[in-house]
Parts: sequence; structure tokens; C-alpha cells
Amino acid sequence: MTDELKKQIAEKQGQQGFIKVTDSPVSGLTDEQKVLLNRKGNALYNEGDIESARRIFTTTGYSDGLTRVGDKYMENNESINALKQYVLAHNKKKSEPIYEDIAKIISSMLK
Repeated sequence: MTDELKKQIAEKQGQQGFIKVTDSPVSGLTDEQKVLLNRKGNALYNEGDIESARRIFTTTGYSDGLTRVGDKYMENNESINALKQYVLAHNKKKSEPIYEDIAKIISSMLK
């Protein structure tokens, strides 16, 4: 991996908070680099290192990987973290029910 690529990945990994400033993958990654990183992310995910896999999938913009990470968060009752992954993956089918749950909670609080 080039130093510039390592720098870009490190910058992406350091982003925290619910809303990510941009959901576009690191520019400058070749298709080959994305494939290699996604393979590494899949291997880490399968080994149970979900956070490292999440950082790679966020860097590459790999929507299937982001959705699987979101599913893992849902299994652990971390719906806000799951929602973030689903939004980054542009997965409305999985994000909409979470929005509905949030709306119900807010509605009941307002009553």
C-alpha cells in the first residue's frame, strides 16, 4: 500500500459521530486496490473483527460489507450504529424501519 493510501485510510478511520461528512469512498483508489481492501475487510469480518472491517468498507464504499456490519450491530441491539452503516450503504430497506422506530419513540415522548 502506498503512503498516500495509508494516509487516506487513517483519515477515514478517525471520523467519529453519527453523521459522516461524506459517504463517498476514498478517491484515488484503483479498482484493484478496492478489491484487495474489500477482501481484507471480508476476512476481518469473518474473523470477528467487525470494527476493522467497518473501517475498510467505509474507506472503499463497499455497500454489501457496510450492510453486513449494520446487520451485526442490529444483532447486538446497536440500532443507531446499524442505521449509520445502512445509510452509508444506501440501504433504504434496512434503514427505513429504524427511522420508523425512532419516530415512534419521539411521538410517544411528545404525548
